[in-house]
Amino acid sequence: MRVRPHVTRYLDMVGRLFAAIGMTPAAMTALGLAVVIAGSVLVGTGNLVLGGWMIAGGSLLDGLDGAVARVTGKVSAKGAFLDAAFDRIGEIAGFAGLAFAMEGRARILLLIVLAIGGAILVPYIRAKAEAEGQEGRGGLMGRTERLILFCAGLVLSFVEIMLWLFVVLVWFTVVYRFVRTYRSIQ
Repeated sequence: MRVRPHVTRYLDMVGRLFAAIGMTPAAMTALGLAVVIAGSVLVGTGNLVLGGWMIAGGSLLDGLDGAVARVTGKVSAKGAFLDAAFDRIGEIAGFAGLAFAMEGRARILLLIVLAIGGAILVPYIRAKAEAEGQEGRGGLMGRTERLILFCAGLVLSFVEIMLWLFVVLVWFTVVYRFVRTYRSIQ
């Protein structure tokens, strides 16, 4: 079950509040990324719980950029591009912080590499599918689901279990999107 469709209504309500105080969609995107990077630094220093909460908070702020854009009528291709690029930077930062904190733990580091590889391929396959006129969505691990699992693993201190789940589910999503798109291309 996808999470985002169930929370969009609530995000739009909060987006109205941020728009009312003058926040722009681009400012929300940048603020969200700054908080995610700060949280990633905390994770890298070994403070997984606080860093996980900050990454979650920064991701929530970033998730509100679209809400602010929708409620202010400022939805644009330029904003969507900025958001997508900053989303990838934030995901890389979170995994980089975790990799730094897990230095010397080969199995964990391998899982991190596999997790981030899958996390980057999910939106890449979607973008390539859409470029071919296909939908490109589907699978279990969209951005929201990846963030929830990643942050829960940090905050609840089940990092290795989270990484195993992440790798299996994100690669299932990659294979699902690839096969679905490949079959639909004429």
